[in-house]
Amino acid sequence: MDIAFLLYDNMTSLDFIGPYQVLGLLPKVRLHLAAVEAGPIRTDLGVKLHADKRLEEVTRADIVVVPGSPDPSKTMADPRVQAWLRALDATSTWTTSVCTGSLILGAAGLLQGKRATTHWIAMDALRTFGATPVAERVVFDGKTVSAAGVSAGIDMALALAGKAVGPMVAQCIQLGIEYDPEPPYNAGSLKVAPPEVIEASRAMLSSVMPG
Repeated sequence: MDIAFLLYDNMTSLDFIGPYQVLGLLPKVRLHLAAVEAGPIRTDLGVKLHADKRLEEVTRADIVVVPGSPDPSKTMADPRVQAWLRALDATSTWTTSVCTGSLILGAAGLLQGKRATTHWIAMDALRTFGATPVAERVVFDGKTVSAAGVSAGIDMALALAGKAVGPMVAQCIQLGIEYDPEPPYNAGSLKVAPPEVIEASRAMLSSVMPG
């Protein structure tokens, strides 16, 4: 099974690392880290990653994963990224995104008429691409799969693992990475966060994330 991850400057680390950790544990998997140019990639918080291939070197994949970014606009507008995503989507089993990675899929024309999710602060932007925003943690619409903000990529990857190789292996991966979250605060979504936390978060994020 071939899995291609799009890497680009200013991407969010966990959007990539979460799904990479889960999907990388699937049996007989080949992981491809692709960027416009091979080489170092700097994430939004300065972590250095390395893209081992140029986009043109990855011509097919069973699963395509597009991480998000506080501001994905440059990647959204890149015609090379758009063409690559459309080409891979033509033969992929699953085309997926995490957080604002769905906006990159949308800019490539891959969300037209589909249900999709993204980070809550960017939810309305999905309509720009003909998508129907859905306030759920993971959304499947045909072969297109989108995850909400950042940490939701782990949930999405486990769901994909279950569909790709069966729930037993997916559960073994979940146990292996001990994914059993018990957050210290009940503020992880708009449904449960206190109003004052939502207001403060919106002010903090609106300056760097599209909305």
